[in-house]
Amino acid sequence: MRLKDKICVVTGGTGGIGSACAQVFAREGAKVLVADIHPPKTTQDALFVEVEVSSRQGVDHLVATTLKRFGRIDVLVSNAGITHAADFLDLEEADFDRVLRVNLKGMFLCGQAVAREMVKAGIRGSIINMSSVNAVLAIPNQVPYVVSKGGVNQLTKVMAMSLAPHGIRVNGIGPGTIATELAMKAVLGSEAAKTRVMSRTPLGRLGEPEEVANVALFLASDESSYLTGQTIYPDGGRLALNYTV
Repeated sequence: MRLKDKICVVTGGTGGIGSACAQVFAREGAKVLVADIHPPKTTQDALFVEVEVSSRQGVDHLVATTLKRFGRIDVLVSNAGITHAADFLDLEEADFDRVLRVNLKGMFLCGQAVAREMVKAGIRGSIINMSSVNAVLAIPNQVPYVVSKGGVNQLTKVMAMSLAPHGIRVNGIGPGTIATELAMKAVLGSEAAKTRVMSRTPLGRLGEPEEVANVALFLASDESSYLTGQTIYPDGGRLALNYTV
């Protein structure tokens, strides 16, 4: 078991990629705490805490709850994220702010709070920020999401450099289009949309949440002990593609 007795926190953990991470981690021996604003839809082998990650008070509550229950935190997967579709000329300021608060500020707050506890306890932990291929690419009507994920990539790098002296590794994962409810709402709303996505995906299929979770497992485990400041892209080959297929 690659995470035997590790204490792992997964935000946005009750659905999609977050839920898959929680399940894979538990299967590999971790004790998992799942944080989300939505309760789990199915029974999970994890403790659940309702948290709004864009709130310092909420994040402090999450960390305090984890420490009270488990005594420490070894791994953080910052996965909570939202989208908002609107053309650039029509995008409301409030919606731009709302997405960045969750997707970017939330990762900063969670990462900082958890890292402080890791440093205090002398834990050489792993922090994993969930980015996206859209940190590099762009979807015209997903302005705040694209901007937030670009910020996540830079946040990952600066966190990694800042925390390296403490032995804390920070890496990102940038999935392509994964078969989740979020993707269905954002970019897979019609057959024509699905065809467009597949035309940009050399492997010719959607990714599965567990395929992303397996990358998180690698980054959480000692198998990635010399890896920090990097973002890994499980994207079916999209970033390498020049033409549509």
